[in-house]
Amino acid sequence: MNLTPIVVALGLAACGAALAAEPPAAPSATPVKHPTLKSCNKEATARKLTGKEREQFVKDCTAGKPHTPPAG
Repeated sequence: MNLTPIVVALGLAACGAALAAEPPAAPSATPVKHPTLKSCNKEATARKLTGKEREQFVKDCTAGKPHTPPAG
């Protein structure tokens, strides 16, 4: 019995299945736009903010809003 056609058919089937598989998802090309809580806390510490002012700064920072110091 000649096994060559069977081996060739199985090889082609395996190659076809490998080519039909979905490629892995590419990493996102867009970086994260909003800073993390950790980086916002570091910045608040560097600015020596405390209390309500610190809370508001971290909240605005994590939301991506620019910080405006309180008037007066």
